Amino acid sequence: MQLRDISFPTPQENIAFDDVLLSLAEKHDAGEYLRFWESSKIFVVLGRIGRAEMDVNDIHTQEDNIPVLRRSSGGGTVVQGPGCLNYTLVLSKQKYPQLNDLRKSYAWISARVIEALRVAGVEAYFRPTSDLATGQTEKKFSGNAQRRGKNYILHHGTILYKFDLALISRYLKMPQDIPEYRKARPHTDFVTNIPIDPQIFKDALAQSFQASALQAPSAEELSFLKNF
Repeated sequence: MQLRDISFPTPQENIAFDDVLLSLAEKHDAGEYLRFWESSKIFVVLGRIGRAEMDVNDIHTQEDNIPVLRRSSGGGTVVQGPGCLNYTLVLSKQKYPQLNDLRKSYAWISARVIEALRVAGVEAYFRPTSDLATGQTEKKFSGNAQRRGKNYILHHGTILYKFDLALISRYLKMPQDIPEYRKARPHTDFVTNIPIDPQIFKDALAQSFQASALQAPSAEELSFLKNF
């Protein structure tokens, strides 16, 4: 598995680069990837079939000039920016047969993420379908989503560790579809940051997936990015 730790200047590039990695795996036999990235700019990103009119406080996003984008994976609408670490996995369904079942794949990947978080000093729990929570009140700090190709899956995950949580209530409405464990809590009572050193977590997750030594983006990857 190839390891990338690269954050591009714009949210658009960061989102597109994940799709580049999946495309290279599916169409050009590039193999598996683990990528970490963090946006220096605040933005809102919809899931593949998300509806901005249902999820986004457009008055505030327009007022603050916050871009509203869309990613290729499913899942809900989220706010991204400094203090929100992203991990991206491109994984082979042939190598890992458990990935062929959507729900089992979330549980299997989350178990590895949870172990890496334990190494970083945080106790976390998997909450179906695709959340990670912590503490006795089960506050969410991580959401996950997937895009499923023929031979590979693209798995997106986020970890809030030093994010301005007030931005979530400012830019997002209460979602229509909420997990049972949320218990209808508003964003301010449901979401939290966790106290981790991001590098410790990165190292632990890379070791779990046996990701090779860190590499800069290849010329081929950057060339594909320009055409996305």
